[in-house]
Amino acid sequence: MDPRYSSDDAQPTPWPDAVAHLRDAELFWVSTVRPDGRPHVTPVVGVWLDDAFYFSCGPEEQKAKNLAAGPHCAVTTGCNRWADGLDIVLHGDAVLVRDRQVLRRVADAHTAKYGSVWAAEVDDDGIFRMHGHEPLVYQVSPAQALGFGKTGGFSHTRWDFTTEPA
Repeated sequence: MDPRYSSDDAQPTPWPDAVAHLRDAELFWVSTVRPDGRPHVTPVVGVWLDDAFYFSCGPEEQKAKNLAAGPHCAVTTGCNRWADGLDIVLHGDAVLVRDRQVLRRVADAHTAKYGSVWAAEVDDDGIFRMHGHEPLVYQVSPAQALGFGKTGGFSHTRWDFTTEPA
């Protein structure tokens, strides 16, 4: 925990609490870097599954182009109120998912979480589909995560992962 950004009596946020927050969050923001160095930030829906965050986007979208040029990204979620909730930032590389079994698990988790609004499926050819589109699916396994607790004081917790988090 970083005391510079934490209340005197703050406690670090346990990683299982952060994982629960990642599982329950409905909206995330993915930050990538354009090839010319300018930032690009966009909201996405996604799922936390097997110690990683999964999201999708069309191959023609700016974030897909940015990730093709460089996989480094940040994923954020949280609450837009100053003194309430938990904000989380994940730092890692977005890796394109091609494994049919993983894609099916992501599609099932996506549909279970969002229902018909963001229903996903994987066809017999291993193509991930969503409402007639064939988006790319990315996996972000965090190298580092930051948690900013804001309820009952402020806490700044940092988790560094040299291997996959539990």
